[in-house]
Amino acid sequence: MTQFNLSFAPLLPPEFLGLLAVLALIAVGLQIYARRRGAVLRALGFGLVLASLADPSLVREEREPLRDVVAVVLDKSASQSIGARMEQTARAREALEKSLGALDNVEARFIDAGAGDADGTKLFSALSAGLADVPPERIGAAIIVTDGQVHDVPASLEALGFRAPVHALITGHVGERDRRIELIEAPKFGIVGKDQIIRARVIDSRASGGPVSIQVRRDGESVSTIDTRTGEILRVPVRIAHAGPNVIEIEVAALPDELTKVNNTAVVTMEGVRDKLKVLLVSGEPHAGERMWRNLLKSDANVDLVHFTILRPPEKMDQTPVNELALIQFPTADLFGKKIKDFDLIIFDRYSNQTILPALYFDNIVRYVREGGAMLVAAGPDFSGPEGLFSSPLGKIAPAVPDGRIIEQAFRANVTEDGRKHPVTRGLAGADADPPAWSEWFRQVSASVRQGTPVMNGAGDKPLLVLSREGKGRVGLLLSDQMWLWARGYQNGGPHLDLLRRLAHWLMKEPDLEEEALRASVRGRDILIERQSLKNEAAPVSVTAPSGAVQSVTLTPGEPGLWRGVAATRELGLYKVSDGALSVLANVGPENPREFQDVLSTLEPLRAIAEASGGSVRRIGVDVGADIVMPRLAAIRADAGLSGSDYIGVHRTQASVARGIGVLPLAIGLLGLLALLGSVVAAWLNEGWRRSPTSRP
Repeated sequence: MTQFNLSFAPLLPPEFLGLLAVLALIAVGLQIYARRRGAVLRALGFGLVLASLADPSLVREEREPLRDVVAVVLDKSASQSIGARMEQTARAREALEKSLGALDNVEARFIDAGAGDADGTKLFSALSAGLADVPPERIGAAIIVTDGQVHDVPASLEALGFRAPVHALITGHVGERDRRIELIEAPKFGIVGKDQIIRARVIDSRASGGPVSIQVRRDGESVSTIDTRTGEILRVPVRIAHAGPNVIEIEVAALPDELTKVNNTAVVTMEGVRDKLKVLLVSGEPHAGERMWRNLLKSDANVDLVHFTILRPPEKMDQTPVNELALIQFPTADLFGKKIKDFDLIIFDRYSNQTILPALYFDNIVRYVREGGAMLVAAGPDFSGPEGLFSSPLGKIAPAVPDGRIIEQAFRANVTEDGRKHPVTRGLAGADADPPAWSEWFRQVSASVRQGTPVMNGAGDKPLLVLSREGKGRVGLLLSDQMWLWARGYQNGGPHLDLLRRLAHWLMKEPDLEEEALRASVRGRDILIERQSLKNEAAPVSVTAPSGAVQSVTLTPGEPGLWRGVAATRELGLYKVSDGALSVLANVGPENPREFQDVLSTLEPLRAIAEASGGSVRRIGVDVGADIVMPRLAAIRADAGLSGSDYIGVHRTQASVARGIGVLPLAIGLLGLLALLGSVVAAWLNEGWRRSPTSRP
């Protein structure tokens, strides 16, 4: 195809050429006004001079037409999997492939978009990426096949990036119904043991104000049922049960005819934070290790310590009343009575029953432990004696039974086989050496394990540190009073800080220190599964997707007591991981995906941009099935009429690329020279004729 164009390459700035043109017009105008001959020829001369300065050229181009590009964006987001929408999309693609193939000089680009988007459906981002190598003037149309739930619609045509009609073909059908939970306010943190308030409401696309019942679960276990009405804002109180993630689910029953059940559940993960750890330290006869416990607990700003110590050893019995020995009146009745449940941990350090604490208080401590409290006993030589704690009611919950002997010889504590798997003692610095790379101890209470797990042994492989569960609570028993040798650095000391901190936090039920635990964390679209156990093997785990699909994952051994596995996921939402005995929840993507916050097919989000571009928005879904009604496709050269009631238009851009160019100068070349010479000769002849004698009357 050959095209001719006139181009200019001015020798002077356009402003200067304009000034010369104005002056030439004034000069010619004055000559015409004075009725002088030759004004026309002078005007012609001025014009030719100005044309020469403008340097016009005749450009001949050999151009090759380019095909118009039509982008077809196919929504493959999660909401498109509802009902027959994906089948409708597939049929729409087949129809568009056929229609676009019938148009000459058209390049069709099919772009799959929306799959895997974590923050809603991003179709226009995919459209922009798919057309990144196409000049805007070549784009003939953009056709989007979607359910209408698009979350990156441009605010204007300028933001769209091209001038071509946008047509939206909407899947789904009229009259869809859906019920969902909408979160209004959801805290991210909470104090352990305190209630947090979640504000939410139930939205029903058809009914408003009807009665509904919602189920509230924490970590998969039901905690309450609340009656409410659709559209009404509801306050949901939830107790933060433990430190770390508390997964809260708020679920409304599904309707028989609604689109999906995925958004019938809202998920909130609250991080449990301990406000202040309240610890009661009861010390008996003063000894070298007493300050170790006090220094350890006071060094943690998050610990609120109450220290109760006995300053008189039991052998110094006299007639002085106990209340006169104390510097202040100690509130034993409050501490071991009505306020005992305020403590997170009670520690007895070489305490013997000196009749200062009545048996009733020990009974309260036993009840406190069995109802969920924690107790640690650091036993001294008197533990197994008639006045020792084992002879008190606390002996009912002691995990080891003393045999009355005190072993006094040098020995090194060592981690047992179960201790190598237990989070309290696993990986302690120096434990892997033989003998362990820490200092010796010289005294131990001889005992045998009655219940629980011995994680450290001492002299003669006798249990040294035993951990047990008692009812809902926990008990730790350290059968030696010489941990202070590690703290003082004797023979380079030992890892007393790590051991005692882990021990205290295990007693207070820190989730990361559970010896039997199933954990799941999310990295991208994978669920990382970790099984902590003291057993010798770990069973495969089942991973249940939000849709109900189940996959099995085999765990492989890692560190002692740890097995790990990875589950690849395809869906966004809440997954349940279980090994039959334990279960845990893991959320892939946002807790409440924007993709499922509203799943009704709609025309509204795309209407403004489509109509502004000259395109249209229309439904192609006929009913709940896969049947569709497609508009016909028409090639249109004019800017108007790019869509109609039964058709969508593809704008003919007439874009082309130059394959050859020829330039013919019109002013500076031979033609320009002849024109200038002609005007000079004409003016000279005219002037000569006017001055010739024969021309006078």
